[in-house]
Amino acid sequence: MASPTLITPATTPKPLPLVKSRHTATAPTAAAAKAALPSAPQPRRREFLSIASASILSAGLISPVVAPALAASDEEYVKETEEVINKVRSTIGMDKNDPSVADAVATLRETSNSWVAKYRREKALLGRASFRDIYSAINAVSGHYISFGPTVPIPAKRRARILEEVETAERALLRGR
Repeated sequence: MASPTLITPATTPKPLPLVKSRHTATAPTAAAAKAALPSAPQPRRREFLSIASASILSAGLISPVVAPALAASDEEYVKETEEVINKVRSTIGMDKNDPSVADAVATLRETSNSWVAKYRREKALLGRASFRDIYSAINAVSGHYISFGPTVPIPAKRRARILEEVETAERALLRGR
């Protein structure tokens, strides 16, 4: 059953007009060929690339090589990591009936998210024991509060593991690791 608005092929399709390429070669006359040739020879791509690469290399030799900037110094990393450790401990240690638990969890999430965003990209810090342990502790705390909400207390077994990771991270920080 056909709809009246359905288009049916009643006519034959028209052929598309031919489009001439600008790059097609036609046989020019001798006079047109002389007029098209420039008086000075055009530089070739190879010559251009050799000149460009030489100028880039010479500019690199003249200007001093600057090491990529790190997100933070070692002292700043230690200070901010200790701050995160203290917030994790204080938030975990709060009583579930305390009215400021939700605010403390929100503050901890903001602090931990900014810490992770800042130091996760640092290749030099990824191998450190302090980074690994505090990252794991932050992940466990954030995962708990995201899954169960800010007012549900962390189970004793998980809390013991988080506190152990935090202590290990703190010891590693003191050793410079």
